[in-house]
Amino acid sequence: MTGRSAPPAVLLAFAALLTVFLLLPTAVLLLRGLTPAFLPALASPAVLDALRVSLSTTLCTLAVTLLFGTPVAYLLARHRFPGRALLDTTLDLPVVLPPVVAGVALLLTFGRQGLLGAPLTLAGISVAFSPLAVVLAQLFTSAPFYIRAAKIGFSAIDRDIEAAALIDGATRRRAFRHVTWPLAFPFLLEGLVLAWARALGEFGATILFAGSLQGRTRTITLSIYAALESDLAPALVLSAVMVIVAFTLLLVVRLVTARRQDTDHA
Repeated sequence: MTGRSAPPAVLLAFAALLTVFLLLPTAVLLLRGLTPAFLPALASPAVLDALRVSLSTTLCTLAVTLLFGTPVAYLLARHRFPGRALLDTTLDLPVVLPPVVAGVALLLTFGRQGLLGAPLTLAGISVAFSPLAVVLAQLFTSAPFYIRAAKIGFSAIDRDIEAAALIDGATRRRAFRHVTWPLAFPFLLEGLVLAWARALGEFGATILFAGSLQGRTRTITLSIYAALESDLAPALVLSAVMVIVAFTLLLVVRLVTARRQDTDHA
């Protein structure tokens, strides 16, 4: 029987250096942003507009992700069909694709001179440089995070439990609603949190495809970039807000994961 040995000093030193490197800039940012001027700056029109645009667009993005991403994740988790590997790889591509490249691709597809731009313009729909473009940019870059988590969740469910519900007389729809969905919910919630965090922090695809129009397409990240060229106060306030939101989201994911592990071991 072997006990746990103390970690070598060199490993502790590397861990300490990396921790300081990661925490120090964040701490400095919070110290500069969380000052007595935080609340007045938070109430400024530029900051409120950025918060409103980011909140409204990310909520729309999450709704579309949940509506379309859940069936796709279930399909990939439960069925084998020709082209499955290709579909799975394609859906994961935005995760490794640079956001700027994603913005160019969206612009070439939905822009006025893009593949679908002319037909959409004839139908009276203008996508590029509109709030819809913000949602599409966020959706393109964030939806894969939800699909991956949901796919893992659906794959992890013991199918014998679903089979037992069907034997007891439940229809497949009722079995999904009362058995599959609750069991997969922690994974789905984790995926939604990660997708929302990615959508909230989206920059490259948004600025190329949607522009940076205050009150319409200027999200929090775009507002921070714009404020750095003129007034630093809004940039510091919004950056502090992003740090707080990011920490909260990570904490939620950790709590959900820990609860899921406790349930699995119970």
